[in-house]
Amino acid sequence: MSEAGSATTAAEESTDAAASPETPEPKPARSAFWIRHYTFTGTAVGLVFIWFSLTPSLLPRGPLFQGVVSGCSGAIGYGLGVFTVWLVRYMRSENTSPPPPRWAWLPLVAVGLVGQVIMAIRFHVWQDDVRDMMGVEHLNWYDYPLTAVLSLVVLFTLVEIGQFIRWLVMFLVGQVDRIAPFRLSATVVVVALVALTITVLNGVVLKFSMRSMNGTFASVNNELNPNSGPPKTLLRSGGPESLVSWESLGHQGRIFVEAGPTVAQLSAFNGAAATEPIRAYAGLNSADGIDETADLAARELLRTGGLQRAVIAVATTTGTGWINEAEADALEYMYNGNTAIVSMQYSYLPSWLSFLVDKENARHAGQALFEAVDKLVRGLPEFKRPKLVVFGESLGSFGGEAPFMSLNNLLARTDGALFSGPTFNNTIWTQLTATRDAGSPEWLPIFHNGHNVRFVARPEDLQRPPADWGRPRVVYLQHASDPIAWWTPDLLFKEPEWLHEKRGYDVLPQTRWIPVVTFLQVSADMAVATDVPDGHGHRYVANVADGWAAVLSPPGWTQEKTERLRPLLNSQATLPGSSG
Repeated sequence: MSEAGSATTAAEESTDAAASPETPEPKPARSAFWIRHYTFTGTAVGLVFIWFSLTPSLLPRGPLFQGVVSGCSGAIGYGLGVFTVWLVRYMRSENTSPPPPRWAWLPLVAVGLVGQVIMAIRFHVWQDDVRDMMGVEHLNWYDYPLTAVLSLVVLFTLVEIGQFIRWLVMFLVGQVDRIAPFRLSATVVVVALVALTITVLNGVVLKFSMRSMNGTFASVNNELNPNSGPPKTLLRSGGPESLVSWESLGHQGRIFVEAGPTVAQLSAFNGAAATEPIRAYAGLNSADGIDETADLAARELLRTGGLQRAVIAVATTTGTGWINEAEADALEYMYNGNTAIVSMQYSYLPSWLSFLVDKENARHAGQALFEAVDKLVRGLPEFKRPKLVVFGESLGSFGGEAPFMSLNNLLARTDGALFSGPTFNNTIWTQLTATRDAGSPEWLPIFHNGHNVRFVARPEDLQRPPADWGRPRVVYLQHASDPIAWWTPDLLFKEPEWLHEKRGYDVLPQTRWIPVVTFLQVSADMAVATDVPDGHGHRYVANVADGWAAVLSPPGWTQEKTERLRPLLNSQATLPGSSG
């Protein structure tokens, strides 16, 4: 055979070998782990949401809560990115969409790193600014890497949970798809999983969690301090001849009954012989049911001679039965002890948890207690009736409003009210804010030219507007930086007016509303709402002196006394976080 023939034969054999099925094809280059497991669009959107989460909100945040906010924001952004791609593909009736070229990841990584460095620097500046404004210590250098690590842990945990849920949905859809069209299969699977999840959460997880928490908090409530004991005076619940036992008052009830200025302290402050103040209280274990407990507290008030005092104050507590001690003390100082404060406990749970699951009990307790006390007062001849006022903080302000439902009713049935740190569920406060005078901001409104009600962040706000105001008077203490007052589910997708208007005096001008992210930020702020100095966040202490002085104008009371009282209330204030 010629060389040419041999070459031709060899070429043919080579071609046949290449076309033969036994010949292995070259494997494609293996993609990086991130590209194999995560989507380009989801990563890009998640990165933007992480940047958004570093913007300022109402309060300084430490590494723990900032890490949670950034991680949750990034995970939500990733989910939105993935959902957007799926929705476009679904609307176009396509099963898949072409992935971006591998080179596209390089600029994304570069932009992500540069953007993250810039936002970390701005986060540091914003945190220092808000901490300087509130008199809070700056973060330490190691808090920043700790924040980054925590945010990554939260982010990846949530994204992986989402990946698992997606895999589970696709697996189940694939099984159902054998007997039904794809879109019907997807609908059936999603609806079934959502229904099953809600059922399990409500029927198993929630009940188990509530039972566990009730048991835990009940133990704390029943725990007795060996260094304290029942009062020896007839004028305090749990003492001699009391209708309630010392043990049944609960942890916060025992603290309230024991606390307060002494007769010697009152006499020294006012320069005159003082009367011993009355504090009547009924705990959750004092009677069966809210109505019965309210009736028992009212009978305690009657037993102690409270109807003969100059002022009767009905205090609605927060979840665990906590009362703002400054609000109670200030009233007793102003009337030199000629007061009676009556209150009751309606839950074992802390305030934030009661707000979520025990809110109706707070409303019920506020109504029942006021009606029981009001019935006793109305039974007296009109000229012998003491002044009747109501007060409460946070969830206590929500319960304190409950008997009235409108400002006119509150003014008609009481001689005044002091509410601090109201919640978005407060009926009267919400009505007044929504119908405020034109031009006044949501965070500090003016209603009907301040004729009967005023909103106060600082003492000088009591003269806002400068017009005279009538009686009875209602004062709401509220701070622009209080997340308890400004948190609402609407923050998810609707810009609040307090972020559309000029910012409050202790809120950074750089604070902006960002859908979803602002909701997460303010939710995290709620957890640290009392970890700031008085006058910011959810801390209401010294200004209650000005509030009560304006509401009641006690005989002989002067502005000089108010100034002397303010530091006394601060020195006797409970530690941050004690508000139930």
